[in-house]
Amino acid sequence: MKKKVLIIYTGGTIGMKKTEKGYAPISGFLGEAISAIGDMNSADAPLWDLCEMSPLLDSSDITVKEWNKIAEVIYKNYAQYDGFVVLHGTDTMAYTASALSFILHGLDKPVVLTGSQIPLSEIRSDGRDNLVTSLIIAADGIANEVCLYFSGKLLRGNRAVKMSADQLVAFDSPNYPHLADVGISIRYNYSAIGKPSGKSLEMRPFSNVPIGVLKVFPGIQFGLFESIMTEKLSGIVLETFGAGNIPSDGGALIPIISRAFESGSVITVCSQCPSGTVTLGAYETSSALKSAGAVSGFDMTTEAAVAKLYYLFSLGLSKDEIKEKMEENLRGELS
Repeated sequence: MKKKVLIIYTGGTIGMKKTEKGYAPISGFLGEAISAIGDMNSADAPLWDLCEMSPLLDSSDITVKEWNKIAEVIYKNYAQYDGFVVLHGTDTMAYTASALSFILHGLDKPVVLTGSQIPLSEIRSDGRDNLVTSLIIAADGIANEVCLYFSGKLLRGNRAVKMSADQLVAFDSPNYPHLADVGISIRYNYSAIGKPSGKSLEMRPFSNVPIGVLKVFPGIQFGLFESIMTEKLSGIVLETFGAGNIPSDGGALIPIISRAFESGSVITVCSQCPSGTVTLGAYETSSALKSAGAVSGFDMTTEAAVAKLYYLFSLGLSKDEIKEKMEENLRGELS
């Protein structure tokens, strides 16, 4: 019996049409473009249905609300399909992949996010291969987790980062092996693919809690961010230098972090380096962060750290429980 896959279109470059104001997602246009791809209707291809979200959005406009809506479509249709392909704009695809990995607990079917750098309607579109290959991967039922496929690489969704704005090889996972490499054949890396939990699928939607990201830079004046960090944000991802280092700035950041923690905020330290891990205390400049109540994001991406904070705060946990779980591997997001 043929496998069946649900394709969920959220918007993004892959289904955009050229208009007088530039490329834009147009309702109904993607279905026509997909139907024109011979491989999608080949006897060897899985069966598929298309679900178009409304409204269609450029991925820069995707929010917590859309993450929950995408997850809900998968959850409600879970029994009817063998796998799912989510077509999404590239700019925030890694954020959505990370979010879905936390919202959907107990997956034992593939959820593959993909898109393109060039619209399907254009002659050199990379979207055709990305879509067809994602469809096959979704039907294979081997990588049963939230994945991201792009230009020959199948990546764990919450390990993926966008590496290029204009190259066709746009994504990678610097701190985790590829789940598969695709050439003439699809070569799955079975040791890297997560093992199903054996539990039934649960959907745990995110609440729209206030989360912020602060990137440290040379000469940063931490005092300018004090009111935001201590009063308005539940979770903060602090992107530091190297293994967790910050400028001393007269020690201005440490009391800010201490007050933020006391008021209920959870500060997670990630590295600006694409590869490597945060080790709080490895250098003197990072020891004070740990003493002030910050937690280590280890080798998590910023995208995964943001999604994980949304998830844990949405569960209604205490700040101490959230701190503890931020440093635990929950969905394969950290080593």
